[in-house]
Amino acid sequence: MSRTGILFVVSGPSGVGKSTLCKTMIAQVPQTTLSVSCTTRTPRPGEQDGVDYCFMDEPQFRESIQRGEFVEWAEVYGKLYGTPQRQLEEAMNRGTDVLLDIDAQGARQIMKRFSDAVYVFVAPPSLEVLRTRLYRRASDSSDEIQRRLRSASEEIANFRSYHYLIRNEELPQATKELESIIHAERVKTERLNTQWLKEKGLIEEPAIKENSTIV
Repeated sequence: MSRTGILFVVSGPSGVGKSTLCKTMIAQVPQTTLSVSCTTRTPRPGEQDGVDYCFMDEPQFRESIQRGEFVEWAEVYGKLYGTPQRQLEEAMNRGTDVLLDIDAQGARQIMKRFSDAVYVFVAPPSLEVLRTRLYRRASDSSDEIQRRLRSASEEIANFRSYHYLIRNEELPQATKELESIIHAERVKTERLNTQWLKEKGLIEEPAIKENSTIV
């Protein structure tokens, strides 16, 4: 039952835990890979170039824009982020599902180009919990955290633009829900090559009526 890989766009406010969810899926679910975005921001502690992000300077990033190498790109909090097109296409053509961890602005651009992708919104249990997570991460200033919280309210209000909504209150439960979405989407009839049903004699070709005209 061969098929083309599925693009899973996992979006939500900064600090909601979407990156952790995606990395857990890559470790647990076979035939999945993570789309590695490019960015001009500096690495956070523990982040690796080419694993968490492809870190670029701004001139390099803008050259990639001019060459049309991104399926989407955006400026977020003064830094540039983009999704490489070639990486997505190569993985999906191999039948590998791609998880794209992206902010809401980027997700809106992807929606215009990939109508058959699966869009998952990850929400925090409350803004207070999100605020605590952002401060605990200790990678942004207080002013930037306040900006992210204001953006979070706007992003959450648009959750109906997505196919699925996951409340990330407890990571094990949120992980289970995302994994269930992946497995369910994989066996949708419109995504599968069902020729084997005919080859194994499980279904028959429609009979041609005697009086029908073949054009």
